[in-house]
Amino acid sequence: MKEALVSQDAINNRETVTHRVEGSKYLKNRSILVVDDEHGIRNFLIKGLSKYVGLVESAANIEEADNLQQRCHFDLIIADIKLPGKSGVEWIQQLHDSGTNACVIFITAHAHLSVAIEALRAGAADFIIKPFRMDQILAAINNCIERQEIRRENFVLRRQVDQIYENSKIIGNSQLMQNLFSTIKYVAPTPSTILIEGETGTGKELAAKSIHDLSERRGSFVPVNCGAIAADLLESELFGHAKGAFTGAHQRRDGLFSYANDGTLFLDEIGEMPISMQAHLLRVLEEKAIRPVGSNKELPVNVRIIAATNKELGKLVEEGLFRQDLYFRLNVLNLQIPPLRYRSTDLNLLVKHFTQTISANLGTKPPNIDESELVKLSQYHWPGNVRELKNVIERSLLLGTPPSECVTGAKQNTPIVESDVCTSHLLADIEKQHILKVLKIHSGNKSAASRQLGVSRKTLERKVLLWGEEEQRF
Repeated sequence: MKEALVSQDAINNRETVTHRVEGSKYLKNRSILVVDDEHGIRNFLIKGLSKYVGLVESAANIEEADNLQQRCHFDLIIADIKLPGKSGVEWIQQLHDSGTNACVIFITAHAHLSVAIEALRAGAADFIIKPFRMDQILAAINNCIERQEIRRENFVLRRQVDQIYENSKIIGNSQLMQNLFSTIKYVAPTPSTILIEGETGTGKELAAKSIHDLSERRGSFVPVNCGAIAADLLESELFGHAKGAFTGAHQRRDGLFSYANDGTLFLDEIGEMPISMQAHLLRVLEEKAIRPVGSNKELPVNVRIIAATNKELGKLVEEGLFRQDLYFRLNVLNLQIPPLRYRSTDLNLLVKHFTQTISANLGTKPPNIDESELVKLSQYHWPGNVRELKNVIERSLLLGTPPSECVTGAKQNTPIVESDVCTSHLLADIEKQHILKVLKIHSGNKSAASRQLGVSRKTLERKVLLWGEEEQRF
């Protein structure tokens, strides 16, 4: 009789909720754990949720739930607040403290405000009173998962805005670049790890992003600069940490591997990664699971690794600065990004592209760059590669001067020397002069200079220290 009294609006609302859940892009591959000592409740939820969710498991008590937690990662937990032997709130709090990142929905027959407040303080995403309808549960689950995804996507977007210096595509018509494009299209659909090698500023991150975009991975592209994160923080940054794992860890935190799940994690400047951290990364690649700092539980991950370096990793292996086994594990597929000086035919195209895009951002009309300017630019060696060219064009537009006058560290009317010895010496001098000029612009601020140069502060400090030692010898 009660069912007969339900309004048409309520029925329509239920149908809307069900349709929304059926169409959700987030639920198909999710896993849910139901914990309740009532057999009827467990069966009701299993039967109702199995239509929409990839995996549904149930437990009658905390001991059974813990055993399931050891064998399987759950995205969401539906638990009764009153469980045999221990409070559901207390149990969930312990799980969160240990590093579990599952979303939690509490169900209870005790509709007291104090109980609801206790549940929410424990980190519950929702609080549902018994008896409940399946559409209530479905709506709560959908909202919970969607909020998780929104938080993850926002996090990834923030990192991408911070780290990606150019927006989408690699530009080039030269044969070297056409070969690179063909290779990217070939390797993108594969699940294998990729090592991208190239000088600073050549566009290694753009290549990695292109590989991700052309792959079938549904997750996010998450970039991280291994040289820009302090060694003692890198493990927590990548794997996350449990509450109380170290001083200042007041709450658990997901790592970049979790945010990149089902997607791609781009490890830039992999050569800067400490040896101790390399061992952890190797284990993740082999086991397909991570262990947050301070936690004794492993979490399965499905992440494709693309690493990049401007160093010779093979040489670092010989010097004992990089693990040989990790090098072989990363170097399954190898991409070489050519420096700008080896593809001078692309220079005009890049100058035109940067002039138009930067002028649009500045709200100005793009100027015409005559042929003589292009000739002068082509005679420069571009140690900072495409990134340096972009900065030169931007400086030119801001100052209203020809691009050739904005190039620091070299005479523009000096032809390129073909001799290997002369070229290497000239490039070293150019690099030194350019870096010192940027440091002067930023009043010696190494952090600001390293950001403009596109290198890690550690790399910059090492170069400056080396130059100081050389001057002392003479």
